[in-house]
Amino acid sequence: MKAVVLEDKGKISLRDFDLDDQMTADDVRIKPVAVGICGSDVHYYKEGNIGNFIVKEPMILGHEASGVVTEVGANVKHLSVGDRVCMEPGIPNFKSTETLQGMYNLDPDVAFWATPPIHGCLRESVVHPGSLTFKLPDNVSFHEGALVEPVAIGMHSANKAEISSGDTALVMGAGTIGIVTALAAEASGCSKVFIADIKKEKLDFVKKHYSARVTAIDLKSQAIKDVLTASDVDLVDIVFEASGSPKAFEGIADYVKPGGTIVLIGMPSGPVPLDIVSLQAKELNIKTIFRYVNIYPRVINLISSGKLNVKPLVTSTYNFKDAVKAMEYAATLPNDEIKIMIDTDF
Repeated sequence: MKAVVLEDKGKISLRDFDLDDQMTADDVRIKPVAVGICGSDVHYYKEGNIGNFIVKEPMILGHEASGVVTEVGANVKHLSVGDRVCMEPGIPNFKSTETLQGMYNLDPDVAFWATPPIHGCLRESVVHPGSLTFKLPDNVSFHEGALVEPVAIGMHSANKAEISSGDTALVMGAGTIGIVTALAAEASGCSKVFIADIKKEKLDFVKKHYSARVTAIDLKSQAIKDVLTASDVDLVDIVFEASGSPKAFEGIADYVKPGGTIVLIGMPSGPVPLDIVSLQAKELNIKTIFRYVNIYPRVINLISSGKLNVKPLVTSTYNFKDAVKAMEYAATLPNDEIKIMIDTDF
C-alpha cells in the first residue's frame, strides 16, 4: 500500500510499503481520510529519536487520524462498514495490570502508532481494535475527528485538575497542546482562562479565534500578574504547564492560590529546577499526565455539542500526494501554524 515512510533521520518518502495487516474478530479495518502532523512526527524526522525511542528501520508516520470503516470483525458490534470514525492510537495489553486498573495509557507495552517500532496510519489502510475506534457524529468533520487525539491531551489534563465550576486557570505555552488545554479547561467549567507565551503568532491566533474564551498574555511585553490583576484575578486555581520549557518552572507557584493545583503536561528535555519550598508553603497539588485515558467519547461529545470549537486549529491542509512536502514544511516549525492536516485521496 502507499504510505508516508520515515526512512531515516531527515529522510521521508511516499512509496509502496508491504504490510501484512491481519484482522482479528475484535478489529476493524479503516481507510484513513484525515491525518494531522504532530510534533512527535516532526521530531522523529529531524532528530531520529525521542529519548529512548529510536528510529532504527523505516517507519510509517502519523497517529492523529480519522477515517471510514471498510471491514468489521465478527465481535465488533458498535461499528459498521461505512461509518466515519476516529481512532485512539495507543493499543495496550488488554490484560495488563495498568489496563485492568483503568490506566491503560501507562501500560509499558502499549503499541502507539508512529512510535518506533510501531507503524503509524499515514497509509491507505490500517487495522485497529474496535474498542479503540469511535464513531463520529454527523456534525463532526473528518478534520475535527483527527483533532480528537491532541484535544484528548488537553481534556485529560482538565480532568486531572478536577476543575470546579467558576475556577480560574493559567496555561503556560500557546502551542497546539497549550491551546487545546485552555479550550478544555474553559469547556470543563473554568470561568476565566489565561494563556501565556513568547511567540506573538501563537498569541495572535488565540486572540483572533478565542478571545471571548481565553485571554492571551505576551510574556515579552506583559507580566502575568499584571494581566491577572487587570482581569480581577489575584491568583488562579490551576496552572497548566504545557510548554516543557525549563523557564516556565521559575516562580510557577507565584501564580497559584494556596491549596491550588499545578498540572504538568509539557515534557522538558531534561531535569528542571523546582522551588519545593514555594510549593509546600501553599500546599499546592502537583499532578502529571501522560497522553490520556478513557477520554475520546467525552471529547467527541463536546466537539459535537459546540462547547469545543476546534475547527480554527487546522491552519494548513495538504493532499496525501504532497505529504512529504507537508512534513518538510512542518519541520521548519512555522510560528503561524497550529495544526497541519493531510487529506488522503484513496
